[in-house]
Amino acid sequence: MQIVEGQATSGEAAPDAAQRGQRSAFAVQAIRDMIVSGELPAGERVPERVITERLGISRTPLREALKVLEVEGLVQISPNRGAMVVKLSLGDVEAVIEMLIGLELSAAELACVRASDEEIARAEELHHEMASAYRRGALIEYFNINQQIHEQIFVCAHNAALLRVYRAESARIRRFRFVSNREATRWPRAVQEHEQILDALKQREGAILREVLRAHHWNGWKATAKVLSEEWGEELG
Repeated sequence: MQIVEGQATSGEAAPDAAQRGQRSAFAVQAIRDMIVSGELPAGERVPERVITERLGISRTPLREALKVLEVEGLVQISPNRGAMVVKLSLGDVEAVIEMLIGLELSAAELACVRASDEEIARAEELHHEMASAYRRGALIEYFNINQQIHEQIFVCAHNAALLRVYRAESARIRRFRFVSNREATRWPRAVQEHEQILDALKQREGAILREVLRAHHWNGWKATAKVLSEEWGEELG
């Protein structure tokens, strides 16, 4: 039977493709978490054989996953060396942080004007899920939900261009934003700040939301810069 490209012509073809896609998506999330948590350090080669054995997948979904992570800016693939975890300088990270803060402050007031009640309810639902992860000490789960909350502000703003740029740039420094939660006092403070963020969004107070977000991000960056400076022996210029 001839198979036309892009079409499933048998009962088994579509499930196989779906399963392959699921394995690739699973690998993307798993490797992303390894990079974000620091288990795969910046500047190090991604050990393909070790990861395929650990995740129980073949090399095909692994390599598909690495291509996605390359687009996100987390790895760099070269023909001779395989995939390497991208390493940025402290100044590089700060530059992206500054841009992300500007983007989210722009989205904040739009969100308070344009968000539907359902979209704000989704932000509140995510907040409760994040708080639950915090109480259980599930740091990586907490962090991933935390990032969803910030994306939800852009969803509420109904500006696809802002959301697209935010997602792309945020992915590049995701692992660096994660490290701020390793500061003993930062994690509980971040949860408190998120309560203020949610309250301002629910009240549709755009100016207040902007200022709460500004303080939240700079507090997080100060904690991140402190950890990275100590680990890398590098100071901001």
